[in-house]
Amino acid sequence: MERSFRSEVERLRLGRGETFRGEGILAVAKALLQSGVSYVTGYQGAPVSHLLDVFADAREILDELGVHFETAANEAGAAAMLGASINYPLRGAAAWKSVVGTNVAADALSNLASAGVKGGALVIVGEDYGEGASIIQERTHAFAMKSQIWLLDPRPSLSRIVDLVEAGFELSEASNTPVMLELRIRACHVHGSFTAKDNRVPQFSRRRVLEQPAFDYSRICLPPSVYAQEKHKVEVRGPAAIRFIRERRLNEVFPGEVAEIGIILQGGLYNGVIRALQSLDLADAFGGSRIPLYVLNVTYPLIADEVLRFCKGKRAVLVVEEGQPAFIEDALNSALRRADAGATVVGKDVLPACGEYTGEVMLGGLAKFLDLAVADGIDLGRVREAMERIGAPRRRAAELLREPLPARPPGFCIGCPERPLFAAIKLASRESGPVHIAADIGCHTFSTLPPFNLGNSVLGYGLGLASAAAVGPNLASRTISIMGDGGFWHNGLATGVANAVFNHDDGILIIVQNGYTSATGTQNIPSSGRNALGVVSHMTIAKALQGLGVAWVRKVGSYRVAEMACTLGEAMHTGYSGLKVIVADGECMLERSRRERPLAAQKAARGERVVRTRFGVDPDVCTGDHSCMRLSGCPSLTLRGNPDPLRPDPVAAVDDGCVGCGLCGELAHAAALCPSFFRAEIVRNPGLRDRWIDRGRRALIAMLGG
Repeated sequence: MERSFRSEVERLRLGRGETFRGEGILAVAKALLQSGVSYVTGYQGAPVSHLLDVFADAREILDELGVHFETAANEAGAAAMLGASINYPLRGAAAWKSVVGTNVAADALSNLASAGVKGGALVIVGEDYGEGASIIQERTHAFAMKSQIWLLDPRPSLSRIVDLVEAGFELSEASNTPVMLELRIRACHVHGSFTAKDNRVPQFSRRRVLEQPAFDYSRICLPPSVYAQEKHKVEVRGPAAIRFIRERRLNEVFPGEVAEIGIILQGGLYNGVIRALQSLDLADAFGGSRIPLYVLNVTYPLIADEVLRFCKGKRAVLVVEEGQPAFIEDALNSALRRADAGATVVGKDVLPACGEYTGEVMLGGLAKFLDLAVADGIDLGRVREAMERIGAPRRRAAELLREPLPARPPGFCIGCPERPLFAAIKLASRESGPVHIAADIGCHTFSTLPPFNLGNSVLGYGLGLASAAAVGPNLASRTISIMGDGGFWHNGLATGVANAVFNHDDGILIIVQNGYTSATGTQNIPSSGRNALGVVSHMTIAKALQGLGVAWVRKVGSYRVAEMACTLGEAMHTGYSGLKVIVADGECMLERSRRERPLAAQKAARGERVVRTRFGVDPDVCTGDHSCMRLSGCPSLTLRGNPDPLRPDPVAAVDDGCVGCGLCGELAHAAALCPSFFRAEIVRNPGLRDRWIDRGRRALIAMLGG
């Protein structure tokens, strides 16, 4: 896996009164065990992928407690597993990436929210919003409101996150409603400490099973039950949730001396707000704010009487709500106007309507609010001086640079087996002409960026083939769809492949088989050979394709560029009408390197022979055309000054990051490029034979050079 937690999971054994130190995602795992969870599931996706990795590494602790853990095939499967809490007092947790994961899980979540739960059901959502996000910019808040699922947004402090996980189960049971807890990437990886409690053995588990199944027709989401369920949501569950949130004081109020203004903020944005206040000399080093704060650790439902109490006597309040629509701001305005309260609500007037509220954005919005509010006790001159001081380095940098820095788009890792695939597509398109490429979610989505620029659309995880279904019949040439093996097992098998075979679609599907869900941390999938707990799966893509009746299948090694280009040409021009599948086989280079490098280091330390393959460029032969870079974009390929003073153009060079995948040499052959690339083997602990060969080569080179 991308990261092993085998040493850290021992902290999950800490008991009452002991101090737990670590990062946010590990604290969440500890909180789940302290809450007496019976089962845990989920689907990998940043920023909560590591929660599943933690539980996979903590299998011994889970076995001791009787906690059931399994990864789901997709988010819909994970949400459906929470159905165990509908009829039974079983506490369950599921984790996935938002908001795309929530979209996939929507069907099961809607039914879960309608039926209600007996055992606490907690969904841990990785709120992937803002500059560091890799998905569409939407929020979980809309779904929570639509289905009346309570939404927690904890202040990024380990103790508060742990408290909210435990309170989330209690809130779920007190209101018979599933609860969502959203964690931004910084909260997942924030470091800190909290006082641990003993892990709780679940009331019912694999070690203490339920004796009889339960049946209750009122829990089935069919008429007439659904009408009663909706009424129960409004008249019973909602008020019960509000009482619990109010009585347990899940939201926090931090008083300040400047009483005529205040700030109402999402809990997850607390650290950013405090840092902005500190920069303006309005908060001390320990987080004590001069301006009163109302921190919404529960962003839905909003507790109207708490809002009114906080706003009482204030002329204006700033609402710090990231993203759009402005759900919280609108709800606050509604609550205040209904109560005829006089506080003016300021939000998107001074803060951006969309985009991540970074430190710089927060600082600017806060300064604008203070300038508008003109509150007693706030020295606006000092605020402006602070803004000038903070902005000076940026202005100085702009003066020095004089022009923007060049764009640095993300790309494939060095040695990635997906890079040669897209190089082969570019080579094949020289003969076939432009072709529509339906891209997909995964590492291979980088193909849409320079230097490849391949991919006309991206519609969702595992939906590449389905998204080409209406394009193909209306286009002169066949379409190419891309799908990773993670997307294949997640959604593509049924939605894409089965549907294409059923409808006899005449398109080309390339399945990028690297063995893992690499984009989220190389978690295991069915074609990895083993599941997250190490149990052999015996599942392959080839068997699945055969079972669905796909007749035209070719498997090509990803690094064999010429063969891949030839196979693509065959697929484009064959007379066969029907789905044509090419499996591009090549293990994720990161995972391969993590496995092989420690073994090589151990062999070298024992004095054993270790060979490392490297590629290079002969500067005397390189013409400076750089088509190698345009075709591969490998980060280890760079430019250096030309050693020939009569040739001013820089030459290509291979830096020390090269992993010896051979793509540059393969491209030089497949694309008929210049012969400047050479392959070299670096031998550590050479034997007598290696030394003898080296001396012979040196002698031959000296003789030919003379």
